[in-house]
Amino acid sequence: MGQYLEFAGNHPLLVGALVLVIILLVMNEFKRKLLGFKPVGANEAVRLINQEDALVLDVREDKEFRDGHILNAVNIPVGLLESRLDEIAEHKDRPVIVYCRTGQRAAKAAAVLQRHGFGAVYKLNGGMMAWTDANMPLSK
Repeated sequence: MGQYLEFAGNHPLLVGALVLVIILLVMNEFKRKLLGFKPVGANEAVRLINQEDALVLDVREDKEFRDGHILNAVNIPVGLLESRLDEIAEHKDRPVIVYCRTGQRAAKAAAVLQRHGFGAVYKLNGGMMAWTDANMPLSK
């Protein structure tokens, strides 16, 4: 134990950096837990769609959606989601997979869905970019 204290005394910047990294990791984990949605990859999303009849929600803008989307996805841009929740309210008891281009807008949308009582909300990790990188099919 004495060696650790001696090391910490001799290298305060390294110890401070370690403490900062640990704090940031803990904060990131708490933030993820508080938001309430679960991140999923493309393969897990396909399983949810096929086995649990998950609703797929595309929160990109209309033009992005027309350029290609996941089969049977519902398009509601993230900026309009709260005002158009009635369009998907009947799916509150089903899993919902939310995606956008990279995942940033989807995180906001997933938090909105959680606040409005949607049960199992998932965010597609990496969004449409990860979906296409995994060679998953697109619908136009």
